[in-house]
Amino acid sequence: MAEGAGDRFQNQTKYLRNRMPGGYLDLDSRPGVYKTYSEAETTSLPSPEPPENLDFHNVVKTRKSERDFTDEPLSLQEVSYLLWASTGLSREEHGYEFRTAPSAGALYPIETYIASNNISDNTPGIYHYSVQDHKLELLNKGDMRQKTADAALGQGMCARAAVIFMWTAVFQRSKWKYGQRAYRYVYLDAGHIAAQLSLAAVSLGLGSCQIGALFDDEVNGLLGVDGKEESVLYMSAVGRPFSK
Repeated sequence: MAEGAGDRFQNQTKYLRNRMPGGYLDLDSRPGVYKTYSEAETTSLPSPEPPENLDFHNVVKTRKSERDFTDEPLSLQEVSYLLWASTGLSREEHGYEFRTAPSAGALYPIETYIASNNISDNTPGIYHYSVQDHKLELLNKGDMRQKTADAALGQGMCARAAVIFMWTAVFQRSKWKYGQRAYRYVYLDAGHIAAQLSLAAVSLGLGSCQIGALFDDEVNGLLGVDGKEESVLYMSAVGRPFSK
């Protein structure tokens, strides 16, 4: 089988004992770990409240991909918990802020956006999650159900779900320290966040389905990112499932 781009990437980003990157990190050039839209209309999220009688064993055991959702909206309280549980701030130690999901080098290259399709008391549209402020920043008003479904290779669940999570990577945050190896880490980071989201959804009695099949440039266009310095990696549809 002919070697492809993925094969070359895997080989060229290996750590080898006799060929490790050297040098010093330029701390003055370290990218910030927070992105905000200062001119955007914001929605303050309720304080995230944990589900009652949480049984972690049953949450893990019952997690599955859900693709059929009811028309019942999600509350802003539920969305607040999903955002915090997947990638919110969890603690501060020694002047550093850490999040609920792990990240290589605590560099947090992943940004979270949502398409609000059916959230109570919330304007439909595309939002960015401001992690530090625990707020939603409105980027584009309007019904995005069909556009997100089309961008996800026509998967209809994206039009039926109450909310679509979309995760991008700001690559330089990780490349600053890890060079080309960073590309391995940003995908792992996105996976950690998606896993947290899927379990948080089950704990609230919600369903989710993680989506890797997408037209990158179309999703980037919905989010208003350039696809080079920042690009979509992953999506997830969330709603109230028919099945229990």
